[in-house]
Amino acid sequence: MSNEKSLPFIYQFLSGAIAGVSEILVMYPLDVVKTRVQLQVGKGSDGEAYNGMLDCFQKIVKNEGFGRLYRGITAPILMEAPKRATKFAANDEWGKVYRKAFGATQMNQPLSILTGATAGATEAFVVVPFELVKIRLQDKVSGSLYKSPLDCAIKIVRNEGILAIYNGLEVTLWRHILWNAGYFGVIFKVRELMPKAETPSGQTMNDLIAGTIGGTAGTILNTPSDVVKSRIQNTIRVNGVVPKYNWAWPSIFLVAKEEGFGALYKGFVPKVLRLGPGGGILLVVFTACMDFFRSIQ
Repeated sequence: MSNEKSLPFIYQFLSGAIAGVSEILVMYPLDVVKTRVQLQVGKGSDGEAYNGMLDCFQKIVKNEGFGRLYRGITAPILMEAPKRATKFAANDEWGKVYRKAFGATQMNQPLSILTGATAGATEAFVVVPFELVKIRLQDKVSGSLYKSPLDCAIKIVRNEGILAIYNGLEVTLWRHILWNAGYFGVIFKVRELMPKAETPSGQTMNDLIAGTIGGTAGTILNTPSDVVKSRIQNTIRVNGVVPKYNWAWPSIFLVAKEEGFGALYKGFVPKVLRLGPGGGILLVVFTACMDFFRSIQ
């Protein structure tokens, strides 16, 4: 990510982990609202309709209590360290591989997009079990079936089989490939276009702007796959029964056919509010951590 000297993998991993946990602590309630809106079909499975982000937020607080906005946060907290660490570390490591493979001395935008996509695929394998547990706990109906993230994971394995913990892997791959390709590709271009910062605070502002724009671009690209991922992972598997939502692209076409194209962007506002500024937070904290580790080398 930085033009300065690269650091060993462990420092990239730690920086990504710290950045990820910082982002989730600030932005998690928006993720709960996003998931609730995405899972809603018609009036929702419990008869309660959410008319947008603010209405969903208000109804959760009024009917279920403020603490519900942090329901299931243990799984994301446990996930964020390996997830974000993998994102940034894999991006840096794959960047080295591709620069060598294509004989490039420096990164360019096509390589940034390719590197981001590959890092996203790498990240997806790490996060699927955590995402599955998080989605089940965030939903109002299915969330009542589980006492804790551990109880949720145990019941999924016991009732649906050991492989069920990786339900939604294929759609998660698409979600992370698209987001990371957009995020890192756009960050590279925005940094290239922005004037060079002369002060640390100026660099922080540049990173915040670049990360926010990159996070917004990634969100626009991957929201349809995120909508169907929520539905695929919230479906309890039953032997001999083919789920309504099963694979990424058939599910995307099904949602568009039954609910209209706009349904593929359900939850977009809270999602972009989280991952736009959230992408900025990630980049700022990651860069600050990397700079700190360079200073003590």
